[in-house]
Amino acid sequence: MQYTIRNIPPELDRALKARAKKMGRSVNQVALEALARSVGQPVKRRSLRGMPGSWSAREAAQLDEFLAQHRRIDEELWK
Repeated sequence: MQYTIRNIPPELDRALKARAKKMGRSVNQVALEALARSVGQPVKRRSLRGMPGSWSAREAAQLDEFLAQHRRIDEELWK
């Protein structure tokens, strides 16, 4: 289903865009969530952003560093 919403006040447009940018989401996603909340509907999210293949290079490097630290064998513990 698609809707066309006309005459969006500039202040609302700026607020939606700012919220979308802050949350790392599209304006469409933010608007849908706001509409769903306003009528008491659960917010459905269909994002795979948290999956490892979608991490930024920095996030992937942090995970690699964390894993490397925890893969080290403490020889003292294995005596």
